[in-house]
Formats: sequence, structure tokens, C-alpha cells
Amino acid sequence: MHAVILSGGSGTRLWPLSRQAYPKQFLNLNGPHSLLADTLVRALAVPGCDQVVAITNEAHRFVVAAEMQQHGGHHASSILLEPVGRNTAPAIALAALRVQEDDPRGQLLVLPSDHVINDQDAFVAAVAQGQEAADQGKLVTFGVVPTSPHTGYGYIRGGKAQGNSAALPVSEFVEKPDQATAEGYLKAGNYFWNSGMFLFRADRYLEELGRFRPEILAACQKAYEQKQGDLDFVRVDEAAFAACPDDSIDYAVMEHTEDAVVLPLNAGWSDIGSWSALWDLKATDEQANVLEGDVITEDVSGCYIHSEGRLIAAMGLDNHVIVETGDAVLVAHKDRVQDVKLLVDQLKAQGREEYKLHRKVHRPWGSYEGIARADRFQVKRITVNPGARLSLQKHHHRSEHWVIVKGSAIVTRGEEEVLLTEDQSTYIPLGVVHRLTNPGVIPLEVIEVQTGSYLGEDDIVRFEDIYSRV
Repeated sequence: MHAVILSGGSGTRLWPLSRQAYPKQFLNLNGPHSLLADTLVRALAVPGCDQVVAITNEAHRFVVAAEMQQHGGHHASSILLEPVGRNTAPAIALAALRVQEDDPRGQLLVLPSDHVINDQDAFVAAVAQGQEAADQGKLVTFGVVPTSPHTGYGYIRGGKAQGNSAALPVSEFVEKPDQATAEGYLKAGNYFWNSGMFLFRADRYLEELGRFRPEILAACQKAYEQKQGDLDFVRVDEAAFAACPDDSIDYAVMEHTEDAVVLPLNAGWSDIGSWSALWDLKATDEQANVLEGDVITEDVSGCYIHSEGRLIAAMGLDNHVIVETGDAVLVAHKDRVQDVKLLVDQLKAQGREEYKLHRKVHRPWGSYEGIARADRFQVKRITVNPGARLSLQKHHHRSEHWVIVKGSAIVTRGEEEVLLTEDQSTYIPLGVVHRLTNPGVIPLEVIEVQTGSYLGEDDIVRFEDIYSRV
């Protein structure tokens, strides 16, 4: 069995914590580890599942690689890069083509990277139940046993059981219902939330994809045939993949195949699709509040309040969400949290970067965080991981002042190379080639002051980079 981890989403409904450059699958929303890390651990706990294929994009590739190294590095793995987003049907096709190279009848356990499953044993048992059906050529989807008449999920209607199999024939996929319809589904007992998780043989998925959407299969085959290796990643051909139609696995295959079956899953599942869904997951206080970080309240009930740093003081509120980050604060009624995307769309339309970037921006060598900015200067806090180094680069429009506040640094500046330690500093004039390296075993922290006429991140000319960035 091969775990296929889908990690290309942007998670806009959990803004401002989840943003395009660092979406919810990389956040620690349900414990000490990220949702992606939890997904990896969950998949590799399934007996016989010792291979991992992750699907992600250019922007997230190094974060995914780091998580896989930390939480699944002892297992064989591949990271496939989608040059453009084309939804789940093409993404899974790339994974199936990758698996078929080594294991023609290999099974794919397809898992989104941003879901929560609290009952690991129930999940493992459900996968075990689905393996026999998948081996016989069935396309298994996992239908979550509903606990409420939820209007935010699509549903799957199961047919009558056949023999001793726990998997039910799929009678129908249905879109997100209104409240009355959802209540009817709950009473009927044979409707399940569509989890977006699947189990099937690679060859069977490709066969059915070729039957119902041959143009998707052809584009994916062409893109994969022209793949290239790059560090830990496999890059498929951009032009061929960009020509692939955009479609989900449900619409492309599962709604048409005669071999779709649904396996009921009761394992404490949530896709954390909104702030109210996260409130549902958390333990509440006596006033039904979830309070995280520096928060004080008076006459507040049924609220989710999350502070990343600053004090939040709330009074006289019921059923609200308040989320504070370093550069944004969200205030919304819980009845409207499904519409947070409308605010993100406004930020995009206004050309503001808060829809995409946090104040802390992750890079393959570490991260940087904006501290202050005004006309012709900005201040950043740079953290370089042990053994990591920035690219050899120069800037056309800015100079940089570096002060070492923790650890040690090897600084390349023009033709010279110097070792700096805490409280030492250096100046990088405009146009001078430079690089920062952490030779130590603890993170290197640097305060950088930039001055110049233009301070955008695109003012970088790279001459050498161990991470193969342009």
C-alpha cells in the first residue's frame, strides 16, 4: 500500500492563521504537530503502508520535504510537484503513474493533508476493511458517519450491503444540502459525509480515468513521461500538465464508475473547514468558550478566541470568532465563518499581501519575520537553521546591515569570508555579492536592517543556491 498525501490547498476559510504561502496543513491546530505531520503518522500506522507519495506545489515543496523527513523519513517516499493546480483527479493520476513504475497492482490510500482524525485505531480498522474490496478492483471512498445535519459537506448515499462486505455500493453523490435536507439525510441513516479519502489500486484508477476522462489521463501521462528530478522532488512537464483539464476525482471518476463503494468511517473526523469546526474540536470552558493565548473575557459565551501574541480583551459577546496574528485580526459571528473567503478576496483585489503571506515567512533555510517598515527602510528578524545557508546573491536597490543576536554566522561579502558571533555586525553595500551561512548546531538569529529605494523580495539576483531556486 502506498499513501498518497494531497498537500496543495490554501485553506482560506481559516484566514488569518492559514494563508496561501503557509496554509492550514502546516499549522499545529490539533496538537503539537502540524496536520500534515499527523496525516503522515496516521498513514504509516496502517500495516503494510510503507511508501509515501506527496503531491504539492512549488511554493510549499520545502515545507513538505521537511515534514516528510521528520515524520516519515525512514520510509520510501516521493514528492511530486504540480506546476499548476488542476484539482484532485489529475493529482491522483500522477501519483498512480509514479506507483505503477515499481508496483503495477499497488494500492493507493489517498488522504488530504489537512484533516483531523481523533480515533487512529478506528481509521486503521476501516482501511483494513477496504483493502479486500480495493484488491478486487473496487474504488473505495470513506464516508464519515454523520453526527449532525451538517450543511457544509457533500454527502454519499450508500446502497444495500452485499454479502459480508462492510463496504456499500455508492448509490449517489450529492452536493452540500440545505438544513432541512441535511436533517433528512441524518434520519435516513444511509447518507455519509464525503471525506475526500480513497483506497484503490493504481491500475484500476487509471483505467477508470481513461474510460471517463481520457483527456485528463493523456495529459498526465505526457507530463509524467517528461518528468525531471530536482533534489528530493519530481517535476512533471509544465506545458503538458497545464493543458490538463481541471476536475475533482468525484466528478471525473467516482460519480460515473460502476465500481465505487463507500466504507462507513466513525473515527472522530473533521476537515476543519471553518473556525466553527475548530471550535467543535476543542475542549470548552464553563461558558462554552475556547480561549487560546493571552485572552481575558467578561460576559462572553460560545466563542472561539485565539491570540498569537497581543492581549485580547472581550466583553458581551456570544458565538463569535476572534483571531489575532501579528498583522491581522479577524472578528466574525460563528454563523458567518464559512464566508471568510470573501474577506480574502477583498485583500487580493486591493493588492494586499496579507491574504498570502504571514509576517513570518518560511524559506528552505529557515524563516524571516518583518519587525518594522517605513519609507526606504525595513527591519527583519532572520532565522537560519543549523547547517543551512542562503543563496549567493546581490541586490540592485538596497543595502543591508546584519547584527548577529544568537549563534554564529559565516558571512560571504564580495571576495572576503568572515566568521561573526553574537553582538557582532557587518554591512552589505548595494550591489555587493553576499551570502549567510549557519555553521553551528543551534539556530542562527540575525537582525537585518534594509535601506534603499526599493525593498521588495523580488530584488534578488541569485548566483548559486543549494536549493535550486531561480
